[in-house]
Amino acid sequence: MRIILLLVVVWLVIGAVAAGQRGYFGNEPGDCAGAGTIALTVLAGPLNYVGVNPKVTECQLPQPSQ
Repeated sequence: MRIILLLVVVWLVIGAVAAGQRGYFGNEPGDCAGAGTIALTVLAGPLNYVGVNPKVTECQLPQPSQ
């Protein structure tokens, strides 16, 4: 169980490093698509280094009821 947890943490750290190298942490995302792109990049982990470049082009957040 510890090995699986360690692998997951290492996977996410590698994804965070890739997002940092792409400059995603330089400023806050302007919209939910930017935040989604950062999240997908971190979740993709080491796949970022073999050509995966996840991007969220649009997203719609639900509006609160009035």
